[in-house]
Amino acid sequence: MALSLKEIARQVIDNVGGRENIRGNATCMTRLHVTVVDTDKVNIGALKKIEGVLGVVDGQTVQIVFGPGKVNKVGAEFSELTNIPLGGQDDNVKEMAKENKKNLEKKQTSKVQIFFKHFANIFVPLLPGIIAAGMINGLTNVINVATKKAYVGQWWYALIMTLGWALFLYLPIFVGMNAAKEFKGSPILGAIGGALSVSIPAMPLLAKINEKVILLPITDAVFAPAAGGILAALFTGIFFAYLEKFVRKYIPEILDTFLTPLITVIIGGFVSLLIIQPFGSLLNTGIYSGLNFIYTKLGVIGAYILSSTFLPIVSVGLHRALTPIHAMLNDPAGPTKGINYLLPILMMAGGGQVGAGFALYIKTKNKKLKSFIRASLPVGILGVGEPLMYAVTLPLIKPFITACLGAGFGGVLIRLFQVGTISQGVSGLFALLIVEPGQQLQFIIAMLAAYAGGFILTWFFGVEEDKIDDIFGE
Repeated sequence: MALSLKEIARQVIDNVGGRENIRGNATCMTRLHVTVVDTDKVNIGALKKIEGVLGVVDGQTVQIVFGPGKVNKVGAEFSELTNIPLGGQDDNVKEMAKENKKNLEKKQTSKVQIFFKHFANIFVPLLPGIIAAGMINGLTNVINVATKKAYVGQWWYALIMTLGWALFLYLPIFVGMNAAKEFKGSPILGAIGGALSVSIPAMPLLAKINEKVILLPITDAVFAPAAGGILAALFTGIFFAYLEKFVRKYIPEILDTFLTPLITVIIGGFVSLLIIQPFGSLLNTGIYSGLNFIYTKLGVIGAYILSSTFLPIVSVGLHRALTPIHAMLNDPAGPTKGINYLLPILMMAGGGQVGAGFALYIKTKNKKLKSFIRASLPVGILGVGEPLMYAVTLPLIKPFITACLGAGFGGVLIRLFQVGTISQGVSGLFALLIVEPGQQLQFIIAMLAAYAGGFILTWFFGVEEDKIDDIFGE
């Protein structure tokens, strides 16, 4: 008899160390993210055996893969049982700083890896909004091209377009808020810092006094909020969190409520404007130059490398760190004029895995593996590759490698066709909604090449029946 969703959630709670060991939770498209106090209390092996669990990524934030749809239902039960709102954290857990540091040192030796896990925690709660707004922008752009903007003057259509526009305009505020929260500061103060990256004419820094603009010191130039972008908002939110904790140490308790936020915002604002914003702008330029080098100078070789190495990044959950880069590339005021040439190349990673899944399904005689593939392939084709990866290819290792190598062929064609996207948030066949209008056929051809690459390499080099039976049972 199948377990109820509440029972599944209860088993998850028990195997992450119980309610007292849970600090926060969130859901993304396929994963339940559980932030724990003591990682030693987490039973990874038992979590993997829970009914419906497709895979587990270990870390200070444990990522439990349930797949699309089901993860939201389990997450709702998990939230109810723990009494922690989804996307929230338990403020009653106080004695965690030293324990966290000790556990991180034991389980995570790379500071870069730790930093990118923070990235994931910052951006995962934003994904529902990014996906919704991305879909709106993709659909309305296609409609605008097809109808020559026939509906732009209609109030209901303008409302839909506004919903997509608003998220990306004010995204720096949410990034600053989540960044401050992730680094144990006050979220609202991080939001204020993030607002410095929102470019609207009403900003006092952009005002004209007697027809004269306000010039900044040192550079003697007008402030450009969008130059620092998402990255400036991210680092500002992090800086505000550390600054707030530092200031609080020296403020008398009776004045803390008033002075700590005020000092944090004012000092943090000057630091953000004069240091973090220019650094964010420089970093944005550097990232774009690096990607431009890979795309323009390395050409198809660079595209193959990007496509074939993306699945390992996804497998450890670090792909969320690319969200601000995609946001930068999809900014109409950015260097690529809103066309993201990186995202469709990375999407080919899912195509290679789908091809590997088909090869395994046809060639293997293992009924359990076939049932896993049947459940995972449809959503994989639509762009959600994690169930297929965690339940099928990654446990077998070789099919995971052949899927990666096969994906590169799709990346090569994406580069040759120069396919771009006008938004982010979806992949697979759903990506046709956000592919630049007129390039849908080229995208499908490239995806079929990734399918074929993954299929052929897995058929000849990735199927080991003995290992399949050993892992999935005969």
